[in-house]
Amino acid sequence: MKTLMTCAIVVIVGVIGTIGFAYSGLYDVGASSSHSGFVNWLLSTTSHASVERRARDIEVPNLDAEQLQLAGVNDFNGMCAGCHGAPGKDPEAMGQGLNPPAPDLAVAAADMTAAELFWVTKNGIKMTGMPAWGATHDDDALWPVVALMKKLPDLDAAGYQALLANAEGFGHHAENAADDGHADSSGDHAGNDADHELEESGGHRHHATEQQDDAQRKQEEHDHNTHEH
Repeated sequence: MKTLMTCAIVVIVGVIGTIGFAYSGLYDVGASSSHSGFVNWLLSTTSHASVERRARDIEVPNLDAEQLQLAGVNDFNGMCAGCHGAPGKDPEAMGQGLNPPAPDLAVAAADMTAAELFWVTKNGIKMTGMPAWGATHDDDALWPVVALMKKLPDLDAAGYQALLANAEGFGHHAENAADDGHADSSGDHAGNDADHELEESGGHRHHATEQQDDAQRKQEEHDHNTHEH
């Protein structure tokens, strides 16, 4: 009975001390100051274990096709490179001020599975500045980004720029890029979508030109008739 009473007192004192510390303002929450070694260990260990646990049952499609990587490089460049950097590209101003700093994804991709990268990209990480891209992107749009990330350890600056140049026709993301795990066909689908968009935009321009020509002819006929009268 005495032992239980002692434990209860310790718990109560601990809770009161924790609440008092929270309200004291003593802890520096500024992003310009680093966490202590213990806090860094606690947060990183908790984060890694949480991601690993939740990514276990994710079914990973085939991510090896270059077409899928091309479909994801534009979104990676727009969504990720600003904070994480890219081969030959430093993080931008926002990424340089993050605490904890955003990891180098070329390193992280070598240490994490594709399923873990997908889970983090989709769900984000609390209190790190890493957003949940699943709020604005469906799974088919995120798998190409993961495919690109798994390629990062093998890319230098020239290789990354070459991928960006080759991916100009793919737009910012390819819909259904990882549908049913068929990376080759999904890459082709992405390319076909891009070709369709180009053809459609060309058709709109052609139609607009015809309308302008018709309007000009009508104006000329009107001016001619007015001149004759």
